[in-house]
Parts: sequence; C-alpha cells; structure tokens
Amino acid sequence: MGFEKWITGALGWALFGPIGGILGFYFASKLEKLSEAATIQGGQQAWNQGQRNSFLMSLLVLSASVIKADGKTTSQELSTLRGFFARNFGPQAGDEAEKIMQELLNKEFNLYEVCGQVRSCMDYSQRLQLFHYLVGLGACDGLHQREIDVLETIATYIGLSKSEADAVFAQFRPSNDSNYKILEITPDATNDEVKKAYRKMAIKYHPDKVATLGPDIQQAVEEKFKEVQHAYEAICKERGM
Repeated sequence: MGFEKWITGALGWALFGPIGGILGFYFASKLEKLSEAATIQGGQQAWNQGQRNSFLMSLLVLSASVIKADGKTTSQELSTLRGFFARNFGPQAGDEAEKIMQELLNKEFNLYEVCGQVRSCMDYSQRLQLFHYLVGLGACDGLHQREIDVLETIATYIGLSKSEADAVFAQFRPSNDSNYKILEITPDATNDEVKKAYRKMAIKYHPDKVATLGPDIQQAVEEKFKEVQHAYEAICKERGM
C-alpha cells in the first residue's frame, strides 16, 4: 500500500488533540481528500484504517522527540525511519515519511499532552509496540542518556510499567540477564516462574493484539514475539529445562 493512500485515509483520533495540532501544517492541504476518503470508507473498515493510521502518525510525532533528544539528527536515525515506512508501504513512502520528519524536527510540542492522547486512544498492546519501535529508533546509532531519558518519560506518560519498559530496553542493550529482562523476571526466578512469565509475555505480544493496525504492523509485532520466544529458549537451554 502506498503512503498517499494511508495518509489520506480515515485518520481517526490523530486529527484531534495535540497530535492533530502538530500535524496541521501537513494535513491542511489534504483535508479535502481526507474528507472524501472518510466518506467512501464505512463501518469497521474505516475504523480499522483510522486506528492504523493514527498509530503511524503517533509513531512519527514521538519519533521526532527521540531523534531530537541528543541535540542532533543522524543519518542512521533517518535511515531507520525511512526503512520502516519503505518496507511497509514502498520506496515512496520512505521518502515522504522522511519529509514529514524534517518538518516535525522543527516543531515544538508538549510531550505529556501527546503521550496523553496516545494513552487514552490506544490499547495497551499498541502502546507497547509503539514504544518498542521508538527504542529501536534510538538504539540504531547507540542509545545516549538523553535519548534514554526521553524514552523513559514516554514510557511513563503512555502508561507502561517500569518492568515492561526495561524489558524492551533489554532487547537493544544485551547483558548477562537480558533474556530474563525480556521476560520481565530476574535470574533467580524458579523454572515454574520462567514458564509462567513466558506464557504471559507470549499472550501480551501476540500479533492478534494489533490486528486492527493491519498486516504491516502485525509483522513488526511478530518480530517482538520471536524475541520473547528466543529469550525463553535461551533460558531453557541454559537451565537444561
């Protein structure tokens, strides 16, 4: 699917609140098409499209916060952003997403308000997936402390627990206990606790949780699901379970 198709689709709650205000500079020229597309689409299809597009708009806005955190914009960060959209929507989408990001990097916005809108309009699994992407974006050129501070703030504002945020960080900052952090447990957990944690995480990160966001986002969640499986398998091998 091309970038133009989803950008002018039913955008749902992203057109309102602080996110809508931030993106108004871009959507002003799209409102006529937006209205037409929203009229053509109907029922559950329009709702699902709106949820998916709103997720992607939130990703762009919060990506700007992470990229700006250390006071510089690197080619690795823009390449990661462009690559995500290009893989999911085609080469043109990557270029268009980068253009929007260049505009967003010059915008100032209230992180608390933006995250508040995300928290009130997205379910927990969607927020968790959004955070996972943002940490990956920050880590593409090495996680700097100011980026970590912003990411931790985002995690808190969108309603993620510290243990869940740490579990995501652990995937991008390998350590001796990173597999345990991914499962949100400590190395002194019993075998039964390891199995219980795995079942819990497998349910939490199941791709069906983000079914309304479309197959492209589901594919990204599947990668996280695989990481949970790999962490569990590594622990089992280590313990001889």
